[in-house]
Amino acid sequence: LSSKTNPKALLAAVMSQFKYANGKYESFLERTFPRFYLLYSTFMKGFRTLFSEAKEIRRIKLNMSLQKIDFHQLPYREMERLRQFRRDLIKAIPIGLLSIPPFANYLVFVLMYLFPRQLLIRHFWTPKQQSEFLNIYHGMRREVYPDIMDSLEQVTRFLADQKLRNQMQELCIKVQGGSHPEVAKLLAVRSLFSGHPLSLQRLRICQVKALSRVLFLTPHLPSLFLRYRLQSHLVELQHLDRALLKLGVSDLSEEEVKMACYVRGLNSTHLSPSECQKWLKQWLQLSCELKDSEVSLLAHSMVLLSTNYLGAKE
Repeated sequence: LSSKTNPKALLAAVMSQFKYANGKYESFLERTFPRFYLLYSTFMKGFRTLFSEAKEIRRIKLNMSLQKIDFHQLPYREMERLRQFRRDLIKAIPIGLLSIPPFANYLVFVLMYLFPRQLLIRHFWTPKQQSEFLNIYHGMRREVYPDIMDSLEQVTRFLADQKLRNQMQELCIKVQGGSHPEVAKLLAVRSLFSGHPLSLQRLRICQVKALSRVLFLTPHLPSLFLRYRLQSHLVELQHLDRALLKLGVSDLSEEEVKMACYVRGLNSTHLSPSECQKWLKQWLQLSCELKDSEVSLLAHSMVLLSTNYLGAKE
């Protein structure tokens, strides 16, 4: 405590001792309680990653404000970080509210341990849990795939334009028969999805709810909000696709390309990076050709292009 002591040197010495003690403690946990150590290390790594992401988001927001640019003008990675961080934040809000009452944090820790998929964001999942939970979530959205295909088939029967009716019927039969459709075949029927009967504003509410589940959006909202929310998320996805096309699929890491496919409807957990890249290029070929008024086709293509890709590996 001498006045001649350098405060920075003192702080460095204290931090060094703290890191040493923390290292010894972690080694003790790993030897004695390996299962608890796995949870502990996952949580510590998750907090560090979350803190780092929060700093990155703050930097991106500050640059947007200084440069006076909108979300859709950002590079792909920054756009994707903002989108994912917003979703993580929404999921974390209930846990934060539950932790407010005195001593409620003890109950929250128990709930987080018992229900990690429902309550924890991705930063706090173990590698095994990440694969397991992504498969579960994909299984939940895949439940509505048959309903979406049945709705498409029913609507197709009443189309006035015979050429479009034949093309759409052929497309439905091909997908329901287990074949993977070509992007050119999807683009050939794009006009059906910008007006009657398949635009987002003309779809029946049961179809809108099913498509909302495909995008992991809650279907339990009034129809007006459902349509608006679905529209905004699909337009946002299109902006991401255009930024990704500019960046190039080959510049993505293995983790990034797999997550990009997963967000767009394909269960990529069991696919190789090259298989994911091939599918993602097909998706971009479709998405970047569509207008904002044709985003209904983009939503349906999350089902059409993913159902039978490489046998729809699960």
